[in-house]
Amino acid sequence: MSTLSPGMAEEQQDAEVVEDAPEEERLDPELAARRRAALAHVRKFGDPVLRSKARPIDVFDDALREEVARMGALMHDSMGIGLAATQVGTLHRVLVYRVEHDSPVNALINPELEWSGKDKEWMEEGCLSLPGVHVDVERPVNVRVRARDPHGAPIVIEASGLEARVIQHEMDHLDGVLILDRTPRDQRKEAMRILREQDEAAA
Repeated sequence: MSTLSPGMAEEQQDAEVVEDAPEEERLDPELAARRRAALAHVRKFGDPVLRSKARPIDVFDDALREEVARMGALMHDSMGIGLAATQVGTLHRVLVYRVEHDSPVNALINPELEWSGKDKEWMEEGCLSLPGVHVDVERPVNVRVRARDPHGAPIVIEASGLEARVIQHEMDHLDGVLILDRTPRDQRKEAMRILREQDEAAA
């Protein structure tokens, strides 16, 4: 999914957006250039891979760890807070995320939702694969996810708030699900209008 402003305090004050990043005009020119270069590797709406279901990982080798490191670097340079392998064109059940810009990158391999709480909340989400689109999405506030780390060791993540939302957003990507599928119809229609206008401008 998935940038919020770095820092948990700020995210409560600003419009809360998952995975999307700040506008380039507010960035230092060098950071803006790095962001553009990173975003060039992220698949955009309309690419069939974004609607494909990723396959489980069964080999935990150096190639996988290099893939995770590359995804983490792309997420960092694009100023996102989450990235799924399908967003970079790889059908692997791999995601990376971090809820604060300066925090270490977390990697989940073959994540499975073990439990989600009854409490849900709406929040505005963006997506690196849907530039310029921000829509409201309802998700459980608390989740427990089982996965493996890049070395194959089992891990359990009990997450709440923003962390839970980011993980759920990225797990959706691994199943070919986009925020357009989870937003109210009127917002989906507006999002599609924005995406069409972007395509026409690029043509």
